[in-house]
This record gives sequence, C-alpha cells and structure tokens, in this order.
Amino acid sequence: MKVSPTQPFQIVYSLLDHEFLGYLIEAFVVQRNSKGELTLLNQTLSTQNVGEFAQELDERDFELVKLIDSIQQDTIVKKFNTKKLPAVDFFLKIYDPQKGDKLVQEAICGYLENMKAQIMALMPNKPFYIMGNDGNPAWEPIVWMPEPARVHFHFVRNPDSTHYFPIIRYPVGQAGETERVEFQFKDALMICDEPAYMMVGNRLYHFSKNVDGKKLRPFFNKNHIIIPRNIEQQYYERFVTQLIAAYDVYAKGFEIRAEVLEPTPVLTVSEMIMSSRSLSASVVKAGSDAPDELDADEESGQRIAFDLSFQYGDFTFRFDSFGPSANVSLEKKNDDYVFHKIRRDQRLERHKLGFLRDTGLDLRHGRLALPKSEAFSWLSENSEKLREAGFLLQQHAQDTKRYFLGYSSINVSIQEGRDWFDIYANVRFGDFEIPFLKLRTLILNKKHEFTLPNGEVAVIPEAWFTKYSELFGFVEQPEGTDQLVLQKHHLALVQELERDNLATTLMSRKLERLRDFDEIERFPLPNHFNGTLRPYQQAGYDWMNFLRQYRFGGCLADDMGLGKTVMTLAMLQGQKEAGATDPTLLVMPTSLLYNWELEARKFTPDLRVMVYTGTYREKNTAQFDGYDLILTSYGIVRIDIEILSDYRFNYVILDESQAIKNPSSHITKAVMQLNAAHRLILTGTPLENSTMDLWTQMSFINPGLLGSQSFFRNEFQIPIEKRHDESKTGRLYGLIKPFMLRRNKSQVATDLPDKVESVLYCEMTPDQEKQYEEAKSYYRNLILERIEEDGMAKSQMVVLQGLTKLRQIANHPRMVDADYEGDSGKLDDVLMRLESAMTEHHKVLVFSQFIKHLSVVRQYLKEKNIKYAYLDGSTSDRQSQVELFQTDDSVKLFLISLKAGGLGHNLTAADYVFILDPWWNPAIEAQAVDRAHRIGQQKTVFTYKFIAKNTVEEKILSLQRAKQQLAGSLITTEENFMKSLTKEDIMVLLE
Repeated sequence: MKVSPTQPFQIVYSLLDHEFLGYLIEAFVVQRNSKGELTLLNQTLSTQNVGEFAQELDERDFELVKLIDSIQQDTIVKKFNTKKLPAVDFFLKIYDPQKGDKLVQEAICGYLENMKAQIMALMPNKPFYIMGNDGNPAWEPIVWMPEPARVHFHFVRNPDSTHYFPIIRYPVGQAGETERVEFQFKDALMICDEPAYMMVGNRLYHFSKNVDGKKLRPFFNKNHIIIPRNIEQQYYERFVTQLIAAYDVYAKGFEIRAEVLEPTPVLTVSEMIMSSRSLSASVVKAGSDAPDELDADEESGQRIAFDLSFQYGDFTFRFDSFGPSANVSLEKKNDDYVFHKIRRDQRLERHKLGFLRDTGLDLRHGRLALPKSEAFSWLSENSEKLREAGFLLQQHAQDTKRYFLGYSSINVSIQEGRDWFDIYANVRFGDFEIPFLKLRTLILNKKHEFTLPNGEVAVIPEAWFTKYSELFGFVEQPEGTDQLVLQKHHLALVQELERDNLATTLMSRKLERLRDFDEIERFPLPNHFNGTLRPYQQAGYDWMNFLRQYRFGGCLADDMGLGKTVMTLAMLQGQKEAGATDPTLLVMPTSLLYNWELEARKFTPDLRVMVYTGTYREKNTAQFDGYDLILTSYGIVRIDIEILSDYRFNYVILDESQAIKNPSSHITKAVMQLNAAHRLILTGTPLENSTMDLWTQMSFINPGLLGSQSFFRNEFQIPIEKRHDESKTGRLYGLIKPFMLRRNKSQVATDLPDKVESVLYCEMTPDQEKQYEEAKSYYRNLILERIEEDGMAKSQMVVLQGLTKLRQIANHPRMVDADYEGDSGKLDDVLMRLESAMTEHHKVLVFSQFIKHLSVVRQYLKEKNIKYAYLDGSTSDRQSQVELFQTDDSVKLFLISLKAGGLGHNLTAADYVFILDPWWNPAIEAQAVDRAHRIGQQKTVFTYKFIAKNTVEEKILSLQRAKQQLAGSLITTEENFMKSLTKEDIMVLLE
C-alpha cells in the first residue's frame, strides 16, 4: 500500500520487538484522513523513498531515516552474513541456543547498541509509537518523559550479607520534588543500554549521568541482589568503587566520604626496555608504585614512557579522558569499610593535558612513549616550564636506573683572540656544572649518558648533538693550556652559532666583513705585472690578498679558462713587490710545468723562476733562496718530501688540486707536510667523485676546517651522499664558502671576449721521449742526406714523411707503433682537461688531423663508458652525429677529424675546442674553431691547442708565427707550406 505524498500524511517512528535482534525502530509515513486522523494506510520510509515526502520532514528526520536503515534486518544480514546464507538460516544458526556463534552475536549487539544510541539521541519530540501485533506502526503512542530521571543505588550491609538495589526518581513540580518510578515487576523494557532508555508501560525514561542499562536490567523482576559476606571485599573493590565514582550511592553499614581536594599534576617517567606491560586503571596511594602501561602499538626497546596522573591529597589517579568525574578509593579498617570519593577537577586536568601538548608532548589518554633521546631532549627544554606550571616530575619507583629529570643548559661564548677564537662554555645539569671538555668527549664518542656526582644518570639532549656537533668537532686545546680555541677560519660556524642564538660572540668589524666579498677592498696591481685583469679576475686577485691578511688559505675554483694562472701570478708579483723574501712553491701535474714557466715569463718577467724537476735535479733546498717561485710536480714532492718539508715557503700553491682528493694517497700525505705561511689551491673541479674530495683539499688550505676525516664522514659525507640531506649540504657550503671562490663562464660572460685562445705545452713521458729522439735522429740524417743529393724541391716528400712521423710520436707513439705499451704526456694532459670540462658540464669539440690520434682517445672513452659523438671522412650519416652532440645533454664530447669536420657544420652546443695537434696553416685551425664560434653561439668559446714541448710541434708553432702573413695569403695546402720551408727551417724543426 502506497501513501500519496500529495495527500495529508505524517511521519511516525515505531518500536518493534525483533525475534533475534531485540527492540528495533522503524520509520513510516501514515496517511491522514479528512479529519487529520491517522489511518491504517502506511508505508515504510527509507533512504530510497524519503525524497518523495521531503516537504513534511526536517533535517533530523532525514538523519533518523538514514540511521534506521542501518539497523534493519536486511542491513544486519548483509553486514555480518559472510557465508551468504539465506536470512532465516543465518539467524537460526547464529542465535542457536546450543551452537550459536557468540562472537558474531556480540558483534551484532555492539553494532546495534551504537546505532540505537545515535537514533535515540535524535528522537525527542518526534511521534513515537509501539507497533501493534497486526503491524500497525501507530498502535499505541509512547510518552517521552522530558526530564532525565535519576538513579540512586542503595547498599545495606548486614552481618551476613549486603543487599543492593536501585531506586529511580523522576522530578515533578518546580521545588525539586520527585516521585519514585515503579519499574520492578512492571514489564519494563530497555530499548538501549548505553546510555539507558527504559520504557515502563508507555512511558519512556532517559537518565542523568548516562546510566548503563545493564545495571538496571537485573532488577526488572527482582527486588534486590544479595552479596554474600565471603565475597564482600572483592565485590566492594571491583564493583562498588566504580558505582560510587559514577553515580549517586547511599549506604548503610559502611561509610562514603566525599572529599574536595586541590589536584597536583604528576608526570611520571619510566624506562621501557623490555616488552610493554599493561596498566590497570586502579587508583593508588601517593608514593606507592604506580603501574605501567604502553599502547599496544608501542615497540619494546630503549623508550621512555610519560604517564600523566593527578594527586588529590593522599590519592593519585591516572588521567583518562573517558574516565569518571570522580575516583573512589577503598579503605578497610578492621571490619569496617570507608569509601573515599574524590571529585575530579576535569577542567583543570584537561587544561594541564593541553599545556603538555602545547610543549610538544602529545599524550594519548594521558600516556605516551618516546625514544629515549627524544624524551630527554623534551625534558631538558621543558623541565623549568613544568615546575612553573605546578607539575611534579618523578621517576617510576621500580626503575633501577635513576635519571636526572631537571633542567640542563649549555651557554657558549666566543671571543676573537689574536690568532684564534677563544671558547668559553658553561654546561649545567641542575646544580652540577660539567666541564666542557668532558661533554665534548662524550658527544664526539656518541655517548648520550653519564653519571652525575649524586649518582643520577644525565642524558645529553639530542639537540646538543645536532646544534653543537661542529663546534665540538672543531675546537682544539693548545698543548699545555686549559683554554679551548677555534681556528679563525671557522668564522662561518661562529657567525651561524650567533645567528641561531646558540652562542654569544665578540669579534672585530674587520673580521665580520670576510663573509661579504662585496666589501673586500681593492688592491692595486703590482707595478711589474705585465698584463691587465678583467673585472672578475681583479675580484679574484683582491680575494686572494684579502685572505692572506687573515692568514686563511683559499681555493680558487673558477671554470677552466677563466685565468686562474694570471690571477695567481699577479698576486705573487705583488708579494715580491711587498717585500716577501721566502719563495713560493707551486706544485702541479708534470704536463703543466712548461705552461706555468711560459706564463710567468709573459706576465711576471720580474719573478725569478726555478723549475725544480728532472732525474738529475740537485736535491738541496738552499738553492731556492735565490728565487721567488719554485715550480715542481706532485711526483717530485712525493719523492723529495723529507727535504722539502724542512723548508719554509711563503706560499704553497697546488694547481689542479684534485690530485690530492684521495686522503690516503702518498701525494696527499706528502703535500700536507709542506711548511708555508700561506696556502692556496687552484682547480676547476674541486669535487669530482665524492664529498671527501672537498675534505682533503679544504684540510690542506685550512687544517681542521672540516674536522677529522671520521668526523667529516659521519657529519657530512654519509648524510649528503647516502641520505641526500639538504640541510647538511647547506651547512657544508656555509663552512667552505669564505675560502672558495668559484665563477663559471655564464657568471662572467660580460667580462669575456667572444673567443679565448690558449696554448698548452705538454711534457713527453720518458718512454715517449726515447722513441721521439730515436726517430728524430734517423729522419734528420735521412732528410739532410736527401737534400744534399737531390735538393730541396725533390726532397719534400721525405721531409713531409719524417715530420709527420715525429708529430705522431709527439702525440702518442702508438700511432706509429701498435705494440707500444708506454704512455703519452699529451694524452694524459688532454684527458685530464677533458674530464675537468665534462665535470663542469661543458661541451667540447676535439679536433685532430690524425684519425689514429682520435682512435687513441676513443679507446680511453670506451674503457670509461663515456658517451661521445664521432666524425671522420668515413662517417656515412654525419648529420645524425651532429644532432646527437647538439641535442643530447649527456653527450659532452665530439671527436672530429680536422679535414672532415672543419667546414660546413654548425656546432654551437660546444663552448670548448681542443686541437690535439697543430696544423700547418692557422687558417684551417680557425675554420675548425668557427664550427663552435658562429651565429647562434651565446657563450664564450675557449680554444686549447696542445703542443708537445721540445718537439717538432713547438717548432711548427714558431714557424707559423714567423710566416703568419704568408700563411694568411698564400699557404692553403700542405704542398704550399712545404714549398715555403727552407733548409734552415728544416734544420730548426729537426734540431
């Protein structure tokens, strides 16, 4: 039967008794007649059709219909019938008196209780009826009693037993009068237990204090319950105390004392090492052992539990946000019982809980377990706040290890001394002052605990390990003193400690300026410096001089080609003119010695330069006294360190300082022993493989700057490389920033010309030099003999053949002898600079006249799995190689045969050009360079021409310069170049 929503109707709620599920509620719409009376025409209301009758429903009705749907038989079957039995079979099986499933019954009951509690809370003032046996939903109206009834539980203690019964009273009138509700033996029924909704007749009662209906059910058909004397005490302890705490209880035969006391919040700390233990909710006397509890999800281990309780006079109660508003403690004196009922100040208790949460201790139901370091860090920061807020802080009485729970502090003061910073520190744990050196030792050894003079164990706050780890790692104690000091190159650390309010500092304004390069004063160039410096080079020159004023070492880490050599020579010339008497030792790879010698002659001809190298060098440092600059190699330093370490240099400068990146190498150990007033390193790639590369180089220029190797590994290398810790990366950058100056090409682009061309001279290796000298001797004799016999014109072929062989050996002997197993000085130098360029993310064109030379380089690249593009005369798909280099960022190198790639290609992705062997005609080389330097190129192009020293290559370079005008107008081929050579030219080439 359907009710028409266009005709008068009313929504009603009906109470029915389900055979298995107990009392349920359903919603109906009932049609009204012309007189407004309810008729028998009705229809079940559900979420499916509620919209049809929306005009007569309010928000509560919609919510009620939704909740009522959730307790209907079909919903229960669908929710709990996991085996998909028919509804009748499901109920018969689950509620079978003999074999029924008690667990499922309990689950269904708990679900229904929860849902019915929500429904009943929305029911006041709604039309509520008892369903008739004929299914009439509005058979008999239920009278909702508007005021809450009150339950009084009575106990009468007799000599042999205690009688227990409830009395229910309902308020009537305005003067507080009440009437007794007769519910025993009246067919009372309980619609819902928690909270209780009870019907007597057609009256529906609800209760103050959220009475549990299960405490009333036993008395529906019983006058009282009898507690025998032999179980009296147990019953009183487990049941009566809880009842007195929650409800109004009247007693005869024992005493109930209501006490109002001011609570004291108590935070109990306990160490949880083994598995967690349960904590009962029982009340304990103050000073007695408080039971422990860990949440079920807490793991065993080194954790500290915080337990919030409140002490009311002699009684202490754990905080429980769902607990009663009062707590009861039972006291037995002889044969008498006294129940102490303490009224809890729940507002104050919640306020104190909120205070703890505001300080970062978010207790769940008054309980929380934290890792030990985190727990004691919190205690260190908040113990004073706890005391001021009235908390009593105590440790669990059963713990064998007694911890210090008071306030701890560390105050650091840093003052600038003459040669270093003096460190003053005050460390306190309560009344005890701890020596800073002891604390430093503990922290460096990762020791978190130590024993105070009173036997308590103090736990060092984790924050100290984090905030002061670098200070602890870097401070030193000069021999024979009690003073702690910090080297001045730790200025960045000092300023950071001050900025983070971790230390107070006192230093000169002059030293403060070190962090800001913009304020570095300008130093005039030396009078005898034969050159000019670009603006960024002047800044680098000023920076080096500025660092020297404070006796700091520095790392000039500019991009390859930006003039590190020129800046350094200008600084050294300035030192000479300022009166420096000790020479400077400049250490470099062997292949760079000649280049430095040439550059010194060019820019600083006034410097007296000595090249200290060679098998037959005089191993006597006294000879250095007459020079300003000593040039030597890493290999020589390693061999001669015993005599070199005894000599005092003005500067020790390392070029290509990545050579000492391995802290355990012999070269690194050797250079660390060099004695100098100042130290400087030059490199385009300060960090190649590992963060440890930085540690070694920074430790050379400023010993101790980054602490010990193990400290650096634990503090920086592992967090940065393994955990990608950005904060550690930032801290490391802050420490080295004042001592490293790095500019890349893009930063100084406006100061650079379109093209920068350099000639790099390479030393041949001994094996290579031996082969070259043998070939030179052979071809000199052959060529001179042929010229004497046939004349110059007819000897050009043999001249070309001999010069070509010598050029190939100067590049790499393997080009003429496939069985050659030695090395090549030029290849070593080329590869070193290629790796530097790639590390700096540059793209490089590598040109050679000889395909065999490119093959030697290719072999190395393949061994190292380095990607490259390649082009020679036999390459079929040239454009694909060009596009690969131009568009693929992972391809940094393009190996090109000079003849095949010198024309027609646009290679603007490159900003470096390496010419591995000089060409007869500079114009051809210029065409190769122009593959990169052409329209569309937005970067400065750096060109490096590699020349093997003391070989025909060097002689050809000189001839090029001598015949430059001729080359520019007439010489376009090898043949023409050969024709331009005289016998004297050839003698020069072969001398």
